[in-house]
Amino acid sequence: MSNAKRALVKFIEAMTTLGSFAMNAVALHRSPWGRVRDRLACALIVVGITLPATAFAQALNMINGDVTQKVALSDLHAMSDTTFTLYDPYQGRDVEMQGVEFRTFLIEQFGEVPPALHFTAWDDYEVTLEGWDDPNWYLISSEDGDPLTIRTRGPVRLVERDYNNQGNGDRDVENLREFNDWIWMIRSIEAKW
Repeated sequence: MSNAKRALVKFIEAMTTLGSFAMNAVALHRSPWGRVRDRLACALIVVGITLPATAFAQALNMINGDVTQKVALSDLHAMSDTTFTLYDPYQGRDVEMQGVEFRTFLIEQFGEVPPALHFTAWDDYEVTLEGWDDPNWYLISSEDGDPLTIRTRGPVRLVERDYNNQGNGDRDVENLREFNDWIWMIRSIEAKW
């Protein structure tokens, strides 16, 4: 059992014990329905805490002005036609990634590559960046054969396929700040015209 689950079980046991003690201390009689209600409330708290965010991460929102289109993650997996291996500096190892060329994806979604894009991540991180008319960027949906999840910095992420061949010199994989333009856990992409 994970530490989080153990802590949750201890919390529920403490709440149940505390509730029984408090009720006995004031000599109130609790009906069976009161106990059922309390247990149902605890169960709902447990579900709310433990329900993974991936249950909500089923689509990527593409925003163009007042129009929002949802791209189902299953559709994104289906269109992810490129597989390559690169050294992921955040994991410190070679990783096989599968995705779609980002420039092509943007043209399919918006008709052309917008001058700037505003990204919102599942952790509410937001950033607006320019210069996406570059075939070196990929929208990744799978890693080592498995679909990305919130826990693996998904459900989609942007990576630069050949980060050492950009004419800017080699990036130092030990200096993670040189990879600040990799965007994780993308929830929405908004075109900025």
